[in-house]
Amino acid sequence: MGNADFLCPPTSDHQQQCAHRVAIPPAQPFFMSFKNSLKETFFPEDPLRQFKNKTPSKKLILGLQYLFPILEWAPRYSLKFLKSDLISGITIASLAIPQGISYAKLANLPPFSASVNSSFIPPLVYAMMGSSRDLAVGTVAVASLLTASMLGNEVNAAEHPTLYLQLAFTATFFAGLLQASLGLLRKCARVYCGFLSHATIVGFLSGAATVVILQQLKGILGLEHFTKSTDIFSWRWESGVLGVGFLFFLLVTKHFVQQETTQVLLDISNDALTSVILGSLLVYLTHAEKHGVQIIGNLKKGLNPLSFGDLVFTTPYMATALKTGIVTGIIALAEGIAVGRSFAMFKHYNIDGNKEMIAIGSMNLVGSCFSCYLTTGPFSRSAVNFNAGCKTAMSNVIMATAVMFTLLFLTPLFHYTPLVVLSAIIVSAMLGLINYDAAIHLWNVDKFDFVVCMAAYIGVVFASVEVGLVVAVAVSVLRLLLFVARPRTFILGNLPNSTIYRNVEQYPNANNVHGVLILKIDAPIYFANSSYLRERIIRWIDDKEDKLKSTGNTSLQYVILDMTAVGSIDTSGITMLEEIKQTTDRREIKLVLANPGAEVMKKLNKSKFLEKIGQEWVYLTVGEAVEACNYKLHTCKPAESLPWNIV
Repeated sequence: MGNADFLCPPTSDHQQQCAHRVAIPPAQPFFMSFKNSLKETFFPEDPLRQFKNKTPSKKLILGLQYLFPILEWAPRYSLKFLKSDLISGITIASLAIPQGISYAKLANLPPFSASVNSSFIPPLVYAMMGSSRDLAVGTVAVASLLTASMLGNEVNAAEHPTLYLQLAFTATFFAGLLQASLGLLRKCARVYCGFLSHATIVGFLSGAATVVILQQLKGILGLEHFTKSTDIFSWRWESGVLGVGFLFFLLVTKHFVQQETTQVLLDISNDALTSVILGSLLVYLTHAEKHGVQIIGNLKKGLNPLSFGDLVFTTPYMATALKTGIVTGIIALAEGIAVGRSFAMFKHYNIDGNKEMIAIGSMNLVGSCFSCYLTTGPFSRSAVNFNAGCKTAMSNVIMATAVMFTLLFLTPLFHYTPLVVLSAIIVSAMLGLINYDAAIHLWNVDKFDFVVCMAAYIGVVFASVEVGLVVAVAVSVLRLLLFVARPRTFILGNLPNSTIYRNVEQYPNANNVHGVLILKIDAPIYFANSSYLRERIIRWIDDKEDKLKSTGNTSLQYVILDMTAVGSIDTSGITMLEEIKQTTDRREIKLVLANPGAEVMKKLNKSKFLEKIGQEWVYLTVGEAVEACNYKLHTCKPAESLPWNIV
């Protein structure tokens, strides 16, 4: 029978009761089914669609444009775009230099040789391969912290600076390799970063920011190290006053950025650069370096040499670099794509997650060979780029050109830059990552998400960055397993004067039906939850029978399973249904199914379960199933309005 077939029980005196038959999908050849499944898994957006019915030369052009989006927008580039991108590029370059120095300090890396150089090579690669018009490429605080934490456990940066630097480049190489591979394998970011929930990221970033702030206190107070013997007389008041003053300046300007208009943002978005300039002038004029204020000192001028030969692929350090690359690569990828999509939404265009992964991975692969450590699209720099009016990724090229000019000619200007100013810049940035409003929101909306958030925060603060991340992901996975293993089931009742059936807990005025128990299963049925569902359904049946016996009403005659939300079922799930049917048969109760989906019907048919239950007891809607049961019970309407109070 086809979709238009009907099941028609004998007619009553007033009306003919007809129900639509639930169709069994036509069988498909195995290879066709496998091909469709593979296509939906790896190519949901159908990337080859644009190549259909095109000449070979056009296909070649489209292929190159897919890999290098610059070939698509560059021919349409205009002087009007150049003016906007020029302003944006110079603006983010002025922000990139002080931020780069600060984050290099955070990662225990040389300030110019690794970090500022990372704002030169990677942006050029991203400008050619990235699909975002607004993402500004550079180093980020969290990845810098992770690099210092994970590599520092194996190698002391102060005792072995060359080896530490080589491991940082190697970790960047592995991070880029992972990111680019995931893009080529079509594993889009929402799948790749699936276990990094919003709650996990909030707790992780807040914990990491807290650790960084505590670490930077020694820089602000002019201390070499925190020790048990450290007291109030160990710190240098000159450094403390300077650090607190610049921190106050940065926080005040940030407050005005958040309160005022875009124009004000453009006027004071260079607060970090302003702090560096003022701090350097103050140290130079007062000779504060002779009074306990530490400065950067002499910096190497010029571009860094190739570093491919410095990558470490031998034991025992390669494992450390690999682990660091994987963890930092995950965080950097999640941040870069999330930031790119956020700004793309404002300008009403789309970015391709797979292209972004390839672009970010490629720029880190290339960067690791040019003395750069991990880069992505930081929110702060991208926000300045966006608000400065950038039009295309050319702003990254202009930023890279400005940074190159600085590396070649302007490094002596940073000789007197006080380290305390860099610490103040880092603390100011980290305070913005402690999102207590988001934590309060999690508590109000979802207590379990709040637990995940706090697990990440506590793990990072009291153990380590890696432990905090692992704990948060583990708790998130545990929650996922609980959702899978303990799916919700609930009783449905009939809304008055309608054929609609809804959860009686949500709609207390929903009426029951004499002799009928309607249950909805709210998840696919797998081996992981089949035993639980069997026990839960039987418990619902027991509770219903006990209630009917205590009230002296009609005994339970039918159990209807609403399978609307059951998208798929495996053999364990089918076995569970067979066991439920055996239980109901022994109690002289009829099992009825409502609205099983195509995949479910296909498997129920192949397993012969439809023959056992009888296809005449499979209905398209709960309403049709109830009508059929009512007819069998010689009842034409639902019972009087009685709310369901079954626990």
